[in-house]
Amino acid sequence: MALIITIFTGCSSTSKGSGNEGNTPEKEIPDLTGEWKQENSNSEDSYQSATISGDTIEIYWVTDNGDTKSLYWAGTFEAPTTADEPYSWDSKNDHSKTESAMLASSDDTKTMTYEKGELSYEASAMGTTTTVRLKKQK
Repeated sequence: MALIITIFTGCSSTSKGSGNEGNTPEKEIPDLTGEWKQENSNSEDSYQSATISGDTIEIYWVTDNGDTKSLYWAGTFEAPTTADEPYSWDSKNDHSKTESAMLASSDDTKTMTYEKGELSYEASAMGTTTTVRLKKQK
């Protein structure tokens, strides 16, 4: 009976990469539900706030340090299904809620965009249009 011994040399495994493999955290789909507050208001006691719940978004004009709220938008919300940004959807106005609100938008749709922790959209009042930027409240 013969004994055969085989020696393997030079069979090391190396990878050519950036050295970052496995260290990059997986991006998560953002959860946009909750309370949002305008960050780019020109006034401390007057701003817009939004509530996202289920498949709806409601936006209010807030004045008097929060003592007065007037409906600006009531519409549909479509949650993101990927972590890709920017994320946008066209919210459809619920006219049954906004038609009797004096400060509400009469637009049929409003494009909402989420990017880098900020929710933004255009708001118009008295002939002036501005981009409203909201941050999620904790």
